[in-house]
Amino acid sequence: MAPKITDFVEDAGAPGIIAGIGAVILAPVVLPVVANVGKPIAKTLIKGGIVLYEKSRGAFAELGETWEDMVAEARAEIAEAKQLPAFESASGHPENTHDHGQG
Repeated sequence: MAPKITDFVEDAGAPGIIAGIGAVILAPVVLPVVANVGKPIAKTLIKGGIVLYEKSRGAFAELGETWEDMVAEARAEIAEAKQLPAFESASGHPENTHDHGQG
């Protein structure tokens, strides 16, 4: 069953009724004032967010480039480490060279 207006009036009591009537009467006056004050604040916050986004975009791009450089250096070091022992053992020790019975 749907609530009745009398239920709200009985639950709210006199202070609630007075506050409700006051809100209805003052709303057309208060809302435009709040909107006029709130709009510049909201615009300032939005502008600040846009500026912060633009600055962070450049910082994140630079961070991404630095990260990619570090990853490339790490991969190069890993590849070098894999090739270095094989290269040293093949050319660093003359006893590993075989003449295959010629000489």
